[in-house]
Amino acid sequence: MDKREKARRSSAQRTRMRRRTRQNKSSMVCITLLLMVMAGVMSVQMVSLYEKNQEYRGREQQLQSQLETEQARKEDLEKYEEYITTKEYIEKIAKTKLGLVYPNEVIFKEEGNSP
Repeated sequence: MDKREKARRSSAQRTRMRRRTRQNKSSMVCITLLLMVMAGVMSVQMVSLYEKNQEYRGREQQLQSQLETEQARKEDLEKYEEYITTKEYIEKIAKTKLGLVYPNEVIFKEEGNSP
């Protein structure tokens, strides 16, 4: 019986070892699959973030050019504001819109233009 008992015990040990090996293999497969899924999700997120980054860079360039245009327009408006406060501009408007003249000024009119 000693030999039989030893054989049973060694057989039981072999069976336990096989079960542990199978469990370890299945655990490794599960962990590997989980890591692959996580890597896939992360790569998709990276691509998505890269596309958004490119989109934002394009928008930033567009806004930068728009800012430059508006700054140039602001400078033009400031120059125009300075011009409309000058005596030259006031005289021009008084002559063209109001028809005012200096007392010693002579006005010539064409014959074809009079109503």
